[in-house]
Amino acid sequence: MASKFETAAQKIDEAHALDPKKITVDGEEVPYELHYARKMTAYLDKHTPDASDVLRLAIRAQHFRRWEVPRDSYPMTRVGYHAWRTYLKKRQAQLVAPILEECGYDTKDVDRVKALIEKEGLRQGDPEVQALEDVACLVFLDDQFEDFEKEHDEDKIIKILQKTWVKMGDKGHQLALQIPMAQRCQELVGKALAG
Repeated sequence: MASKFETAAQKIDEAHALDPKKITVDGEEVPYELHYARKMTAYLDKHTPDASDVLRLAIRAQHFRRWEVPRDSYPMTRVGYHAWRTYLKKRQAQLVAPILEECGYDTKDVDRVKALIEKEGLRQGDPEVQALEDVACLVFLDDQFEDFEKEHDEDKIIKILQKTWVKMGDKGHQLALQIPMAQRCQELVGKALAG
């Protein structure tokens, strides 16, 4: 019989599987958010192999049903981007809560998963929130940076890389420097870290 963690993770993945955006991974077409959740879990396993179930669930649900609120539903400005991200964090936390309750998690654990998804306590040094932030940054660098780099000018990319680096902890930095990247991406990271 599946544990409550396995059941919750499966239900979260069933929702990810509804993402209409597909990508090809190892010759197989996969819903993007399912791919993203798997990448998040893989990096968590490298970053914090002994992670708690609540952190594992927050990592898995970090983009829960995100495709339902597209980026262009908010103004295409910096302020619009931050408003979109803030709304998404709260929405994703609220949507995943009933799944966790249905799987037998108590209010304390559900509230903790929600707090992690919303990145509460990041500035206060909460190690689990920092792990989630590190993992999200690692997935960006590994999985999204190469496409992102093609769409933006160098100055903007360097500033974003610098902001990303500052958000990460030491373990995140160590793992980031191990990510294989295209030559151009490596050059941009080098420039960003050189300041």
